[in-house]
Amino acid sequence: MTKAVRARLQAILGRTARALSGDIGFTVTEALDGEHEFAPPFGPAEKRPMGFRVTWGPRRLGPWLDPAGEQFLASDLWGSVTVDGLCREAPCAGRLELRYLRDRSIRYVFDFEVDGTPYRFAGEKVQIRPWNLPWSHTTCFGTITRRDTGQLVSTSVVRFRLRRLPAFLASFRLVASDKDPRRPPTPA
Repeated sequence: MTKAVRARLQAILGRTARALSGDIGFTVTEALDGEHEFAPPFGPAEKRPMGFRVTWGPRRLGPWLDPAGEQFLASDLWGSVTVDGLCREAPCAGRLELRYLRDRSIRYVFDFEVDGTPYRFAGEKVQIRPWNLPWSHTTCFGTITRRDTGQLVSTSVVRFRLRRLPAFLASFRLVASDKDPRRPPTPA
């Protein structure tokens, strides 16, 4: 993307953000599944199932669409994660960033706990370009680390399955800011 095109797109999004500065947001639910492999000493070096189902979306569209703001194309996410050999449907919460203009990626970062031990998943869909959307928009490369030590626990590749696209689109909801009963409260 050229600098001129990027500047024009940012100007359009900025005007749109100002027009949508009310208290309307949206949510959408996304499910990804695939496999992970434990790093030593956390388990055997073999591929095992992994997946997560998260709901994400901005509380307010205006700040989400404002390229000059800190919330630009970033939102809270929450849901559950299953990592074979570690946890099953553990609650998780974190952040999703659509980094199309910055580095052509989508970044998922969320925290979860298993038996009192804190973990963090960090994953990215990378090299997003118009000609490779079926691959780049569906494949997420990630790691799980212990939050308390930073130690690598597992590496993973999870995918958004195109057969789930109708359910993903059907999950879209416009919501009044802070009135979505599924959204966890904002941390103090």
